[in-house]
Amino acid sequence: MSVLVMKFGGTSVATLDRIRRAAKRVGREVANGHDVIVIVSAMSGKTNELVGWVDEISPLYDAREYDTVVSSGEQVTAGLMALTLQEMGIPARSWLGWQVPLKTTSAHGAARIEEIPADNIAAKFAEGMKVAVVAGFQGVSPEGRITTLGRGGSDTTAVAFAAAFGAIRCDIYTDVDGVYTTDPRISPKARRLERIAFEEMLELASLGARVLQTRSVELAMRYNVRLRVLSSFGEYDEDAGTLVCPEEEIMESNVVAGVAYSRDEAKMTLISVADRPGIAAAIFCPLAEAGVNVDMIVQNIAEDGRTDMTFSCPVDQVKRAEKALQAAREAGDINYRALVADTEVAKVSVVGIGMRSHTGVAAKMFDVLARENINIRVITTSEIKISVLIERKYLELAVQALHDAFELEKAA
Repeated sequence: MSVLVMKFGGTSVATLDRIRRAAKRVGREVANGHDVIVIVSAMSGKTNELVGWVDEISPLYDAREYDTVVSSGEQVTAGLMALTLQEMGIPARSWLGWQVPLKTTSAHGAARIEEIPADNIAAKFAEGMKVAVVAGFQGVSPEGRITTLGRGGSDTTAVAFAAAFGAIRCDIYTDVDGVYTTDPRISPKARRLERIAFEEMLELASLGARVLQTRSVELAMRYNVRLRVLSSFGEYDEDAGTLVCPEEEIMESNVVAGVAYSRDEAKMTLISVADRPGIAAAIFCPLAEAGVNVDMIVQNIAEDGRTDMTFSCPVDQVKRAEKALQAAREAGDINYRALVADTEVAKVSVVGIGMRSHTGVAAKMFDVLARENINIRVITTSEIKISVLIERKYLELAVQALHDAFELEKAA
């Protein structure tokens, strides 16, 4: 029997009526002959409420108990979904992470999946169970404690189950009806993509598009899991949503697939550091140890043995970065004249596998921004993306201008 994985996000299970609506979609797939594994998130807003309770009780909390509390939201949803399916006459039961068991590392709050044995659920399917409703976002550590996978971890749970069971597809149900060429709230011309390559989706996710968690796309690409992103609120349509698939399955695509952005960025510059072997390691190792997520890095041409080093990071990590670099300075590991933080920048990126075989994308992007009088602070590139840091106040203008210039509203 073919296995289909269906994941429902928080907004899709926010109320009992929405759980019933989601259950009907599951019922259709059972009627189509599939054994179904349903991955559920906590009801919308519940995880934030649980996190708030933990912070109020213990700001310096025990991460093991944090996981025990915040994982309970998915447990409630799993039970309610299983009950709803049973009321519809569909053989279903709920599964918590430790019951599967979904085995993870011991990094509480940010655990990584190590193994999903298929035996327990497969045995129940053989006995006549049609739907396994699994609590997303959670697993069990080698020590037998509940772990969580980090925010958005239910996406990763769903892809991991699809890989473990050789599912024909993994459907991710959200409050949007697919992956768009950019944020429709910024550009009314944004177009839903019928298909997008794994690599493009991975870049878009890591650059600010919030449709899928980055780790889930990485996992899908590694294990060749076909993903479909679609809305749980529209009418049933077998061809709805956006399929995330290998590049070989896309016959023809635009040079640029989409424009992504990240609003809350900061640009930090170390002025006048020694230009010597090992200086980059002396700067970025302390930042990594402090948990600072460094992205764009630029080093200026050295003069008289000194240089400037610029990098970007999330704006809420600026204080942490400053503290780490100051500690390294006091320890004598690095020496710099000043550390300047600009917290009023945003990152805008164009992404597309077509950039591998087409020239002129960077030139066109820079020309478009120049004509809008938008100054570029930092530039980084990869094989299929170009990212720039600009003043945050120009973010919407830049996204709209680039979307129009690359004519992303038109299909290939």
